[in-house]
Amino acid sequence: MLPFFVYGTLRPGEHNHDLFLRGRTSSEEPATMRGLTLYDGPGYPYAVEAPGEAAVVQGDLVTARPETYEALLRYLDHLEEYSPGAPTNLYERVRRAAVLAGGTSVQAWVYVAAPTVAARLRARGRRIESGDWLGEGRVGAQ
Repeated sequence: MLPFFVYGTLRPGEHNHDLFLRGRTSSEEPATMRGLTLYDGPGYPYAVEAPGEAAVVQGDLVTARPETYEALLRYLDHLEEYSPGAPTNLYERVRRAAVLAGGTSVQAWVYVAAPTVAARLRARGRRIESGDWLGEGRVGAQ
């Protein structure tokens, strides 16, 4: 049961957090994830894999309550339009290391742009240089 690294509308205070996570989590902590670049989407961001780059995405590490984990995993997969192996995925759910404020590294699920979406964003997307959608990114998305 891995926690989830969230970086957009699932972060605390955002609308999808209230719809999907409220009451289903045991902890929520600020965290970062290296090797990802953030791009502006239509009202929400996309994290794009950027191995070897110094890019860092700001987000939160969300741990589900054990009794809600399986349902939450299904809800989030549906929200992110992810189905294992489907060629039409907008996002892929992958396991990566998130780093908490104190420096502790924790393995977590994160939804990253599917390969075709990632290629389009790299070619024509607006990169969120700060890596923080709640700052620079969200302003650009409105």
